[in-house]
Amino acid sequence: MDSNPNVSFRNPPPRKKTWWLAATIVVVIFVFVGVLAYWLVRITPMQMPGGRGAAGASRRGPGGPGGPGGPGGPGGLAMPVSAVTVAKGDIDITLNALGTVTPLRNVTVTAQVAGQLLRVNFKEGQRVDQGDVLAEIDPRTYQAALRQVQGSLARDQALLAEAKIDLKRYKTLFEQDSIAKQQLDSQQSLVHQYEGTVKLDQGQIETAKVNLGYTRIVAPVSGRVGLRLVDPGNNLQASGSNIVAITQLKPIDVLFALPEDNLPAVLAKMHAGEKLKVDAYDRVGQNKLATGALMSLDNLISTSTGTVNAKAEFTNDDESLFPNQFVNVRVLLDTLHDAIVIPTSALQRGSGGLYVYIVQPDKTVAVRTIQTGPTEGERVAVTGGLEVGEILVTSGADRLRDGSKVELPGDSPQPTPDTTKTADGADQKKMGGAQGKPGQGRGQGQNRRRDGAQGGGTPGAPGSPGPGSGGQSDGGGGDSKSGGGDSKNTSGG
Repeated sequence: MDSNPNVSFRNPPPRKKTWWLAATIVVVIFVFVGVLAYWLVRITPMQMPGGRGAAGASRRGPGGPGGPGGPGGPGGLAMPVSAVTVAKGDIDITLNALGTVTPLRNVTVTAQVAGQLLRVNFKEGQRVDQGDVLAEIDPRTYQAALRQVQGSLARDQALLAEAKIDLKRYKTLFEQDSIAKQQLDSQQSLVHQYEGTVKLDQGQIETAKVNLGYTRIVAPVSGRVGLRLVDPGNNLQASGSNIVAITQLKPIDVLFALPEDNLPAVLAKMHAGEKLKVDAYDRVGQNKLATGALMSLDNLISTSTGTVNAKAEFTNDDESLFPNQFVNVRVLLDTLHDAIVIPTSALQRGSGGLYVYIVQPDKTVAVRTIQTGPTEGERVAVTGGLEVGEILVTSGADRLRDGSKVELPGDSPQPTPDTTKTADGADQKKMGGAQGKPGQGRGQGQNRRRDGAQGGGTPGAPGSPGPGSGGQSDGGGGDSKSGGGDSKNTSGG
């Protein structure tokens, strides 16, 4: 082993420990953020309009909205609301359903004989009546066939007449015992044969006339024609050549489904001979399209949906209903007369059920639980809990509590005093937000933020929170100090 006395082995320098420096920086940052947040929380209520202190900024606390002494709270400012007087009226009990407009008849007109289409006598979308000529096929072939069978009929009729004359002669000769009985029977059979041939010719003539008539295509029903399916000049076949479709619009049906739970009530009305009124509305359910009557029900209930199909018929004189149109259907089942009716906007829902706010003569509200019945649009029938003539709150109820003061439309606004008297008789600004001249009080006000955040109360009542108490207003004159009845106004000037 070699050893060099000139070489010295040194221990590696100790590793610098820098973790404590990073931890210190993090702690300092958190402390700075916390102090900044605390400072912002304390000064923000001071800058709110009206000079409301930290204690008055609470939503539910004293002086806050809905709290004692706050807007909407008992003993606070009157809250503007809308109201309505309870009255009696009629409520229609209806069954709502989704329906589809279905034409009473929808016929596709086709060619019944083959031939060239000569002309079309209708315009697309035109209304036609039953029997109107829609199109014409070349009739010459069928006219010739008719004349041919008419000629055959004339020939066979002549042969029949000759056979009858011969039969008469044979009968005379047979009576004179001049001919055999067999010859007479043969002539009799020939007459019957010609008679059959004549009837056959007559049948062929009728067939030819029918085919000739089919060359003039007429409307089988009254209604509106659709788009033309074939143009003139095309050769049509006896089957499968569609020309146009006709849809009957007057009257027209609407198909819809009713829940099986409502079926007994509907059947009771129908068995009593009553025709239930049916109204059809548009897709959004706002515009009334037509009024008809319930005509029939299906003979079974669908097991998959628990509904029964129903059909209502509408006269549709103005053609407001169109085939395959989607409509909202309302079946009038019954009508409640002289029922207590209120708007649905007055209803409030709580843990105990439905309730309303009653406006009392002293312009305060009281909570009352009610029982409701059928609903028609924006109206609902009340079966218990209300009397005619009472006043209900319809809007603004979310800011009210039992005993809150309210201001109805048309009432004079509640007076708001600007000053209040201290124990020494000096006038002092109330509500902490009296408007001053621009620029006044800003210097001294900034130096008194800490004093205003102590929850400054109403003059003469230190620490009593309320709307506008304590704090600083931008207009000046918002800082007040109360101690032993002495007040100091900090309005700069």
